[in-house]
Amino acid sequence: MQRRFQIITDSGCDLPNAYFQEKGVECLRLGFVMGGVEYYGEAGQDISLQAFYSRLRAGELPTTYQITPEVAREHIERYVEAGQDVLIVAFSSGLSGTANSYSVAAKALLEEYPDRKIFVLDSLCASMGQGLLLHYVIEKADMGATIEETYEYAEDLKRKIDHEFTVNDLFHLKRGGRVSSTAAVVGSMLNVKPILHVSNEGKLTPTGKVMGRKKALKRLVENMVELADITDKDPIYISHADCADDAKTLAEMVKKSFPENKIVIEYIGPVIGSHSGCGTVALFFKAKRRIDK
Repeated sequence: MQRRFQIITDSGCDLPNAYFQEKGVECLRLGFVMGGVEYYGEAGQDISLQAFYSRLRAGELPTTYQITPEVAREHIERYVEAGQDVLIVAFSSGLSGTANSYSVAAKALLEEYPDRKIFVLDSLCASMGQGLLLHYVIEKADMGATIEETYEYAEDLKRKIDHEFTVNDLFHLKRGGRVSSTAAVVGSMLNVKPILHVSNEGKLTPTGKVMGRKKALKRLVENMVELADITDKDPIYISHADCADDAKTLAEMVKKSFPENKIVIEYIGPVIGSHSGCGTVALFFKAKRRIDK
């Protein structure tokens, strides 16, 4: 069936450009500054993922910035001006002000275009967790659901998109204010690997720690086995910060418990990678619920 409205998202979802082109979704690029140079965003330079992570490993410390209401308005208005309604799947408000920028722009545009509908979905998700929620939104929309039906469906679903991930240490997350100083102490301990998830408020939350990388990956799978609520038709997403071998190892471990499900692996993009640091591996799936620990 034909989709009835336009879907917009942002690069917080860490999906490749080819995906957006195939699905007819517009993706706004979040930006960052590294070495005094602006990258991505509306007018920043491009940089390869490999070059970005090489510089991050060398000690460069990028800073990120959100989409402004003015930029959000420009991208939304082109559709409402053409008579289309718009559903926006936004990077978690617990991690960025981007969702608020969309909301400010939407409110102003609805006053000017009262016959149009603009829904801003605060995904409460990050990286390919946002990407996985987007997958289900597209699937629902392409079944012919109205914009209201799709928004309500996604509002119910978003707190069931589980994020299980591990990082090499918590320095970058602490620096960006994504975790507390107390929580970051865990990441400084020799060979102790933190386990984190995204809470119901869309924030990063440490949930445990294990000794060693292999045990950390195993714990992610154990958590998935406990929480997953999927059929063979549901995809499983994995993202990584320049550690493809670990992502493949994680996929192989997941396959032992979920052999029929499609597993999609992608890089964590520079904006999220700026805060997670190199070596992050994340696992995303539809769950019964997120457990706040």
